[in-house]
Amino acid sequence: MQTKQNKISKKIYLSLPIISGILYGSSGIFVRTLTQNGIDATTLLFLRFSIAIPVMVIAILATDKKQLKIKLSDIKLLIITAMGIIGLNVLYNIAMNTISLSIAAVLLSSDPVFVLIIAYLIFKEKITKSKVLSIILVIIGCILTTGLIEGNASNITGIGIIGGIGAAIFWVIYMMGSKKALENGLHTYTILLYSILINTIILIPFTSFNQITTFVNADMLGNTIFLILHSTLSFAIPYILLTVSIKYIDSGSASIFASGAEPLAALIFGMLFYSEIPTILMFTGIILTIIALAILSKSES
Repeated sequence: MQTKQNKISKKIYLSLPIISGILYGSSGIFVRTLTQNGIDATTLLFLRFSIAIPVMVIAILATDKKQLKIKLSDIKLLIITAMGIIGLNVLYNIAMNTISLSIAAVLLSSDPVFVLIIAYLIFKEKITKSKVLSIILVIIGCILTTGLIEGNASNITGIGIIGGIGAAIFWVIYMMGSKKALENGLHTYTILLYSILINTIILIPFTSFNQITTFVNADMLGNTIFLILHSTLSFAIPYILLTVSIKYIDSGSASIFASGAEPLAALIFGMLFYSEIPTILMFTGIILTIIALAILSKSES
């Protein structure tokens, strides 16, 4: 009986990073809708971060309220993680507004490649044959996904590609800062909470509260719910689910499931909401990238 319950629990925890990836993949819908309704980039980020703060506080109070405490020496690392988060969000939003959701998600999901390269250059970590194979497959997958080979790249902008790749690099900055902060005894919830708190404070002078008021007044109940869903479903909850899953399954498996689910979810959302229909080669590129990330994540774990 106990074994059966353990198997059920394992399946539940394995599903968490998949759900996390799907929710991350939905962010393009929120970003495009808010942009089309006159919300500028900095105001959008202020809404995402500020609304996520109480969600993270609740998550911490529900687990261990001691995680609210930080030391003065932690501030430097938290500023680095805050920079990683804001850079990631700014550039990923640009990518989602200028190229298809699936391409943006694939480019963002290539972050393990940049981790590998930076780890080699800075920490002199060994690059194995499986890692080299993964890099090659990711590059091929990204080329196929963009449609360059088929000449279907008319809707692909340089700023969109730069945004997607830049987002992946800033995600690496956040992860490396987080890793050091974790080694210093901070919890992942603590890191995220204070990172978005720092960003929220920084964004206040650049936020158009008139845009927020106009958007909310257009449909008080509906748009307020939309803003809450935007922050919780595509930002706070996915991170919480991924963090919880890593406690019970290895981080490599969690990364594989989340990295695989996000571009596929973005592909489906793009098809359903924006008629972004991929060709066979583009879909093959997405699958190839996911396989490469799976090989790399498994190797790292």
